[in-house]
Amino acid sequence: MTALSRRFGRPAVTAVLLATVAFLIAPIVLTVVASFATNWTGVLPSGFVTFQNWREVLGLASTIGAERSMGWDSLFSIPIGGGTTLTVAVPSELAFSVALALGGVLINLVVGVPIAYAVSRYEFRGKEWVNAVSILPLVPGVILGVAFLRAYPVLSGTSFGLIVGYSLLKAPFMVMAVQSEFESMPLRQLEESARSLGASWPRTFLTVIVPNASSGIVSGAIICWTLAAAEFNFSYIVWAKGTQPLALFLQRHISNSSFTKAAAAVSMFFCIIVAITLLLQQVGRRGFDTRGH
Repeated sequence: MTALSRRFGRPAVTAVLLATVAFLIAPIVLTVVASFATNWTGVLPSGFVTFQNWREVLGLASTIGAERSMGWDSLFSIPIGGGTTLTVAVPSELAFSVALALGGVLINLVVGVPIAYAVSRYEFRGKEWVNAVSILPLVPGVILGVAFLRAYPVLSGTSFGLIVGYSLLKAPFMVMAVQSEFESMPLRQLEESARSLGASWPRTFLTVIVPNASSGIVSGAIICWTLAAAEFNFSYIVWAKGTQPLALFLQRHISNSSFTKAAAAVSMFFCIIVAITLLLQQVGRRGFDTRGH
């Protein structure tokens, strides 16, 4: 048995891992491929290659059902001479949702990181309650949405209300990710070393503790942004009117559009997730680098 385990154990584990990854990735790849097809009635799409689905989703094509496409907002205009101007525009729902999710992540960073640090570093009365309350919002968005409407009617239907709601819903993921990182660090020794060299407590926290927990903080930020951008239940209950969050935009296409057009909308979301993830990783590496080069 030992010989068989040595001979076939590693290849078997590798095969299972590859099969699992392929099983998880296949729907994403198929969806992206289908976004460039003209028809998707069976398992595999057909009729390649067309960009019409993407053009309709992004609001670049005027067709039937264009009211379900993404609108565009002008950021600024640049005069280029001859009485003409160059107008820079962005997809309104895309920019709106990215800003909302990033706003929620910012609140999670400002509030979640100190909470995770306090729970990991200190022993105090009520520590268990603080730890429990920090992960209490880990509930379905529909439940928090209903409670949010009744508790904060002034914020309901506003952009700031969505940002606060996203931060409440995703705060547990930030706290748990950063707390796990803090608990693996010798916090007391790091603090004592920095303080012995003359650093104040705020400087110790910002330039020593936080940079050493950068991987957990970046991971928490990526998880919080991804989940906030795709949060449908809370957005559906709290959102009132105006530019829609991206989750409602996706639901609109999945419910009312053809499979290929819905595939383009979902593929666009995949692209956004990848781009924001890479951006947060780069910002995290550069922002937490204290080596001076």
